[in-house]
Amino acid sequence: MRLNERHQSASQRRRLRAVLVALALISVGSSQQASAQRPPIEKAKLELATDRSAYLAGGEARIAATIEVDPGWHIQSNTPSFDYLIPTQLELRLPSGWAEAKIEYPDHIFWSSEFEEEPLAVFEGTTNILASVVIPKGFDRPVGEVEARLRYQACDERTCLPPTEATANLRLSIGEEGELQHTGLFTVVGDDTQGPGGDSAQVDAAGLLSILALGLLGGVILNAMPCVLPVLSLKLFGLVQKAGKGRRSVVIGGLATSAGILVSFWILAILAIVARAAGGLVGWGIQFQNPTFVTLLVIVVVLFCLNLWGIFEVPLPRRLAQFGDGGTHDGVLGHFATGLFATLMATPCSAPFLGTAVGFGLSQSGGTILAVFTAIAIGMSAPYLALAAAPGSVSWLPKPGMWMMQLKMTMGFLLAGAAVWLLYVLAAQVRPERVAFIEVGLLVLALFVWLTATSSSVRGRVVARVGSVAAIIATLALSGWGGQVSAGVAKENVGLIGWSEFDRSEAEALAEQGKLVFVDVTADWCFTCKVNERLVLETQEVADAFAKHDVVPMRADWTNRNDEIATLLADFGRYSVPFYLLYRPGLDPHLFPELLRQRQILEVLSQSDSGKASVANLRK
Repeated sequence: MRLNERHQSASQRRRLRAVLVALALISVGSSQQASAQRPPIEKAKLELATDRSAYLAGGEARIAATIEVDPGWHIQSNTPSFDYLIPTQLELRLPSGWAEAKIEYPDHIFWSSEFEEEPLAVFEGTTNILASVVIPKGFDRPVGEVEARLRYQACDERTCLPPTEATANLRLSIGEEGELQHTGLFTVVGDDTQGPGGDSAQVDAAGLLSILALGLLGGVILNAMPCVLPVLSLKLFGLVQKAGKGRRSVVIGGLATSAGILVSFWILAILAIVARAAGGLVGWGIQFQNPTFVTLLVIVVVLFCLNLWGIFEVPLPRRLAQFGDGGTHDGVLGHFATGLFATLMATPCSAPFLGTAVGFGLSQSGGTILAVFTAIAIGMSAPYLALAAAPGSVSWLPKPGMWMMQLKMTMGFLLAGAAVWLLYVLAAQVRPERVAFIEVGLLVLALFVWLTATSSSVRGRVVARVGSVAAIIATLALSGWGGQVSAGVAKENVGLIGWSEFDRSEAEALAEQGKLVFVDVTADWCFTCKVNERLVLETQEVADAFAKHDVVPMRADWTNRNDEIATLLADFGRYSVPFYLLYRPGLDPHLFPELLRQRQILEVLSQSDSGKASVANLRK
């Protein structure tokens, strides 16, 4: 009986939908006949803005079409849920001879109606549609006229108005390249998810301040990421040593460490600016794609370990040592080097908020890149700056004693673990036999360092030091000799999910065919990626959800340089990993935050599967 009732209820809903469709069509037809007698009712306003004040001929102009929909109303998405609804479409009329504009629609939201059990894809409130226009090189007029026409259908809870148009005009100044403007209109940021599919908020005219705040917060959080923990442990040992040496020593140590962090971030910013100006692809942590850089970092970590284990010490010039630490060998230069080292170890990690700030900065001018990286550096320096501001807090630490030797040895083992991780990263970049030779080079370096510390003759120490330098040079040469392992080589699946190698065209084609495609952009040098894989992705719940919703899992390995992956990240406003993307039939791709949550994946898959079913019904 209940089954028959459900069938009757479903049949009644279908009849009601058919009646509503017929009424909507009749309403549209009658309103079109009356349109000559009364002006159309407008429920949306259209305004245009550009990303620069002027453009070079041959350059690209970005245009933001901002739509303001009246409260209580919505307009249909550019990909409406049902074929009888009028899609929102933006058309740009450009000067003669110009190529057609490339238009990018934002994510729609889902709006529920009391007359329709399935939610509708709509835009409401303020919506930005972005367009890219290429100005021909031979265009010699000072102004390019652009006319925008927005065709839309506005609806509220009970009424759908006839489709109408909103228009706006824009004059592009052609000549010298102008200054950036309206930055916030061309960037979407969120505190949890970003870009298509996320709950995001568009940056306003003062958006740079928000981005700098995100960078500051991301820098603070970066201190707690696994990449930086070995360095923090090293600094903790140094603070314990300072507990009985006066406030001045603590202040200078904190400021010197902060200076090291700031200088290293400025260097990274300058390298990013230069690389982008040369046409290269930039990103956060991409230096770890270079095996020579990874090898150099391994050497630095090994030397730090040997130093903590008491095998050798680096004496500094007496004046510098006295200035920095009241007469010990660990002076300003040592603290400054710790700041540099902390930044190098931090770059393969992407903390919450950090990806948003870096992605925004790397897409802007050189000054903005420098400002964003400075904000991140200040955030990462916050613990040391706080220590310099309140040096008395060091007195809360335990008093120095014999236990410090055991702590020092323990810190050395933590750094040794970091060296093992770096060798794991290197194993994905160079051939196994070269990794073995690099490890031999590290052993030879350790031997010569030990001989330097234990030799009783001046000649023996000189020979040992020369041998140490030779071992470093030879090890670095081994890392750069013979090239890297081919990028994109698929790795053996050892987890619960059968990942396939990422292919963007195939992923997009599968989505067009009605499949859900989950893309994991990862790298062996990314700690956050590995944590997400172990704690979220490679779990039975997620694997079962992938099987239930027939998800195609693809993995893009960015351990080594791969321009296709870098382009994918840049297209979605990202310049760091981890990066997670879900291609969905009939919907814009959904972007996940850097720190994955199992519940969020399951919810998005369930919602996307409903959308997939709707698209399949429409095709039938």
